[in-house]
Amino acid sequence: MKIGVLGAGSWGTTVAHLLARRYDVTLWARDRPIADEINQHQLNSKYLGPSALSPRIFATDDLESAVNKKALILVAIPAQNFRAVLKRAKAFLDPEAAIISLSKGLELETGARMTEIIESVCPDQTRGVLTGPNLAREIMSGFAAASVLATSNPRHQEDLQPIFHSPLFRVYTNEDVLGCELCGVLKNIIAIAAGMSDGLGAGGNTRSAIVTRGLAEMTRLGIAMGAKPETFAGLAGMGDLVATCTSEQSRNHQVGVALGKGQSIKSIIDQMFMVAEGVKSAQAVTHLAARYSVAMPIAAEVAHVVSGDSDAQQSFRALLKAGIGREDEPF
Repeated sequence: MKIGVLGAGSWGTTVAHLLARRYDVTLWARDRPIADEINQHQLNSKYLGPSALSPRIFATDDLESAVNKKALILVAIPAQNFRAVLKRAKAFLDPEAAIISLSKGLELETGARMTEIIESVCPDQTRGVLTGPNLAREIMSGFAAASVLATSNPRHQEDLQPIFHSPLFRVYTNEDVLGCELCGVLKNIIAIAAGMSDGLGAGGNTRSAIVTRGLAEMTRLGIAMGAKPETFAGLAGMGDLVATCTSEQSRNHQVGVALGKGQSIKSIIDQMFMVAEGVKSAQAVTHLAARYSVAMPIAAEVAHVVSGDSDAQQSFRALLKAGIGREDEPF
């Protein structure tokens, strides 16, 4: 099998590395120097530091060679560039190729999830999403991890699951594509809130409350949109939420910590070369919450902070002054 991976950031490169143990993998990098370093030195030092990559990965900055004659295309492109890259790739796609999203975000202009973009651009292709608590550098270090492959068709799950699954990278299947994608979007926003709490020095009790009440917000919106509630208690939901809210490797958590310490969102973004999707998706999520009449006070406060309309201190005061009621009601 020949596989194309679009996007040579930390996660796209890591998945290419995992699959290259058994398959012929071509990795598309937007920047030629990254492709050259991967081919010549088996490194992607910008995104993965000194971690050695499989010598079987072939990297290229030519999109056609990454897509043409590939049975499976994996797209690890930031949400705001996902559609543009896929439109370019469409001209080279094999009609039978499946497209799996590795990205976690919402398109700001449309509010679309990544599988919705795939359906819009490439309506005849099999599509799905691979998501879960997958910190790239830990996987590159050989630590065990688990993920979820979500497609709407069980037969496609049976075909695709063995491609990704290995003893150290356990891949489970799920038919709730909507729920799995929402989890990947929403957990990033809650991770920013947890990071703000840590940056303010609020302690473990506060972080635990944010994670738990954040999960309640995520689940409420998911149910309102038609997702399965159990998805939010699984790897795509609680699993990814815990990892993203507690790990120093989480970019969204790092953003929150810096906000809690008083840095402006502009200065934080200027210092980052990797995308923190929660910053981009926060406004889109508040629009979704309003459309479905779902109360999401934590997400709303994060949106205020990342847009520069508030700061971490003010947002936490607002949350603590909010009304109180049953645990299954808003924070």
